[in-house]
Amino acid sequence: MADVLVETDLRSPSTQRAWDDPKGARRLGRYLLLVAIGFVVLFPVYTTVVAAFKPSEQFFENPLVPDAVTLDVFREAWSSGRLGTYLWNSFVVAAIVTLAQVVTSLLSGYAFAYLRFPGRKWVFLAFLATLLVPLEATVFVNFETVEQGLVLPEFLGGLPLIPDKISFGGLNSFQALTVPFLATAFGTFLTRQALLALPSELRDAARIDGIGHLGFIRHVAVPLVRPTLAALALFSFLGSWNQYLWPSLIINEADKNTVQSGLRLLSKTSLDQPNLVMAGTVIAAIPILIVLVIFQKQLVRGLTAGAVKG
Repeated sequence: MADVLVETDLRSPSTQRAWDDPKGARRLGRYLLLVAIGFVVLFPVYTTVVAAFKPSEQFFENPLVPDAVTLDVFREAWSSGRLGTYLWNSFVVAAIVTLAQVVTSLLSGYAFAYLRFPGRKWVFLAFLATLLVPLEATVFVNFETVEQGLVLPEFLGGLPLIPDKISFGGLNSFQALTVPFLATAFGTFLTRQALLALPSELRDAARIDGIGHLGFIRHVAVPLVRPTLAALALFSFLGSWNQYLWPSLIINEADKNTVQSGLRLLSKTSLDQPNLVMAGTVIAAIPILIVLVIFQKQLVRGLTAGAVKG
């Protein structure tokens, strides 16, 4: 009995309550799991940042703790890697894609939510089925379409004001970087679900007042589903900013590269200075970090909209 008392006394009250209470033990286990996952996720980020601040001659020395800190690596990466031009190209492409995806998703989501037409459910299922097709399966078809243009059927080409072929700017153009991503099935699904959560009486009242579809979207739907649209815009921006495969395929001119392709070129020209690539990676991640910090509340609101009903 004395041994048991001594062992019990050695435990702290909080630890003893955690192990005696099954719920407390499970909560402690969840916290430990989150700490382990956080370590696995953040450790590569930490080593990248540490390597970016280290001089080239000390890159392989003590990788976890920097012996010396310098900003010259960032200056050299910015100038030699032409990151200013590449960041601007990525921003333009991401802005165009984000705006287009928000508009097309809102219009298509509204059509699937409120309009009644034959085969609506089957068309919507076809939209969702495209989510199962990876980008790699369509990249070559999109490449040929962007390079050669889209040839219209003969019965359409003979009509007035309709060309025989639609050109998408060819390779090495902003049109080629943006056209394949102007619409997204995920955005259509997200906005449709948000619009379906709105009371149907709102659309009926707008119809009685003589408000058309575009008026309802502008004055009623957009203000109410704004958190969802903000979350969609954030996803679209991040996805476009991090594009690597598509820009690497269609861009051959250095001035038209995005930041991800620019980092690839920087890694090829700086084989003896790996810290330059690390510094360029940190610079490329700064805009993403700023966007996440600014719009994190909108992201949470958009993803949890409609989850709790009163």
